[in-house]
Amino acid sequence: MALDGAYLHCLKQEIASAAVGCRVEKVHQPARDEIVLHLRGRSGARKLFISVRPDSPRVHFTSRAPENPDKPPMLCMLLRKYLTGAMVSSVEQCGMDRVLTLGFDATNEIGDPVRLSLYIEIMAKHSNAILVNGDGKVIDSVKRIDASKSSYRVILPGTDYILPPQQDKLDLLQCDADRILQRVREFDTAMLSGALLKSVQGVSPVVCREISHRACGEDVRVAELSDAGWNAVGEQLETLKSSITQGEFQPCIVFDELGKPREFSFFPITQYGSAAQVKLYHTLSEVLDDFYYERDVVERTRRREHDLFKLLSTLSERAARKLNSRRAELESCKDKDELRIRAELINANLYRLQKGSLFYELENYYEDNRLLRITADPALTPAQNAQKYYKEYRKAFNAEKILGDLIAESEQEVAYLDSVKDELSRAQTRQEIDEIREELSRSGYIKRSAVKQRKTAALPPMEFTSSDGYKILVGRNNLQNDKLSLKTAAKSDLWFHTKEIPGSHVILCCDGSIPPERSILEAAQTAAFYSRASDSTRVEVDYTYVRELKKPVGAKPGKVIYHTNKTLLVDPKNPAEILKSPTA
Repeated sequence: MALDGAYLHCLKQEIASAAVGCRVEKVHQPARDEIVLHLRGRSGARKLFISVRPDSPRVHFTSRAPENPDKPPMLCMLLRKYLTGAMVSSVEQCGMDRVLTLGFDATNEIGDPVRLSLYIEIMAKHSNAILVNGDGKVIDSVKRIDASKSSYRVILPGTDYILPPQQDKLDLLQCDADRILQRVREFDTAMLSGALLKSVQGVSPVVCREISHRACGEDVRVAELSDAGWNAVGEQLETLKSSITQGEFQPCIVFDELGKPREFSFFPITQYGSAAQVKLYHTLSEVLDDFYYERDVVERTRRREHDLFKLLSTLSERAARKLNSRRAELESCKDKDELRIRAELINANLYRLQKGSLFYELENYYEDNRLLRITADPALTPAQNAQKYYKEYRKAFNAEKILGDLIAESEQEVAYLDSVKDELSRAQTRQEIDEIREELSRSGYIKRSAVKQRKTAALPPMEFTSSDGYKILVGRNNLQNDKLSLKTAAKSDLWFHTKEIPGSHVILCCDGSIPPERSILEAAQTAAFYSRASDSTRVEVDYTYVRELKKPVGAKPGKVIYHTNKTLLVDPKNPAEILKSPTA
C-alpha cells in the first residue's frame, strides 16, 4: 500500500508537534533516494526519515536509521551546507495532496536570515525531495527532471518550483458528504470503492474499500446502492472527515495469515475479518517504521551486494563450465583401451600394411578375430599410425589419473562459491558485506587492492540463548565459520550444519554437560534457518561434537569434514522469535 493524502495529513500533525522548533543537527543520505534529518529540541533528539524510493516513498520519525556511506554524496553535502543549524519553523500540506513542505529558518554564509523549504512529494515513481529558497527557486533535488522528462515541470537548480498538477478530485476536508456523493453517482457502472477513489482526493484503495465495507458490508456497484446505502456511505465519509480533522486516529498495520504486513492505515481496518490480524500502534511513524523495515533491509542489502552477486554469478558459471568440461573429458577417457588395441593390431600386422591407406581392416584377436576397421592417416606409415594411437592412449591414460583430483577440486570450488552466495543473501549490514569481500580476496577471487581496508573490528558471531539457557553461536561467513568451529568452540560443544546444503556453522555451547533435547532441536532449527533451505518445511541437519571436525589440507574457507554424526529433520525457525536474548 502507498501512503495516501489522508494518512499524510494525520502524519503532518504528528511531525509538526514534535519537529517545529527543533534544530537540524546533522544531515545524512544513506542512499541516493533517502535522507535523514537529525533534529534536536527541548524534548530531545529525533531522526526524520525521508524516502523517495518509487516502491516506498514516505516521511516519518524513525528509530532505525540506516547505515551511512563512508563518503557522503554531493547532495548530502549541499543539504548540510544549507540546513545544518536551521530551525524547523513549519510543516504544511497542500490540501489533501501527497506533498509535505518542511519550512526552515536558516542563515546564509554571511549570517543573514533566509527562509528555506523542503518539498517532499510522495507520488510513487515520481516521488522527489526538493530544496527551495525563499524566492521559490530550486536549489537542488534528489531527482533532477529536465524538459526531456517533463514538459510541465522542470526540476533543476535555478528553476522556479511548481507544485505537481492537481487531480480532478474533491478535497474531503473542504467538501461535505453530499457533494462527494453527487460526484460518486457519476460513476454508476463502477464499484463503490472505485468510484470513491476517482472522486475523493487523498484516499487510498484500502480506505475506499473500508468505507464500502463499513457502509454496505461489501463492495457493491454504485447503481445498486439503495437510499439507506447512500446514507450509510455519507455517514462514513463524515466520520472519516471528523477523525482526520480532530486527530482522532488509531494507527494500525494489517498482517496476513503468514504474519507479513499487508496494509497500514490511520484507522482500524475491518474488511479482512478473521483472514488478517490488525495491530494497533501509538504513533503513525511507528506504523511506517515497522511496515517498511524488512522490505528496506532487503532492498539496501540488494543494492550493496549487487556487484558481488554479479561477480559470484560469473565465477559460479565459469567454475560450473570447467567442471562439466572435465567430466566430459573424463568420460572420453573411458575409451582409452580401444586406442591401445588399435595400436597393437597395427603393429602386429605391419608386414601386410601399406602407406596411403585410409583405413585398415584387421582381425581383432581380443574379440574372436572379428574384423575391425581402423581409421588411418594416409600421409603416415603404418608404424607412424600405430605410434599416433599409442600417443593418444598415453594422453588419455595420464589424463584419467589427474582428472579425478581436478574434478574434486572443481566440485569444491562450485560448492564454496555457492556457500558465499548463500551467506551474501543473508547479509544485512555494510560490514557483513565487506567481510565477505575480504573472504573472497583471501581466496584469490578479488584483488587485494580492490578491497577497501576498514578499521572497524570484525563482527562477532550471532549469539542466541536456548530455552534451557545454553548459548548458541552462528557464523556470519565462511571465515567466521572456520574460526568458530575450529578455534572458538570447545571440543565438547555440539556443531550443527544443514546436510549437503550451504549454510552457517552453528555451535551449541555445552560447557562440558549434555544439553537437553530441546536445546539440541532449537540449535538444529537455527542452523536450518541460517541456510539456503530457510524457506523449506523439513530440512535435514547434521550435528556432531566439535572434536570430530577436521579441516582438509588446502580446503576452501568454511569446509570441514566429519565421519561421526547424527541427523535431525527439522522445520527452520527464526531464532530471534523462538529463542531468548538474541544479539546482533
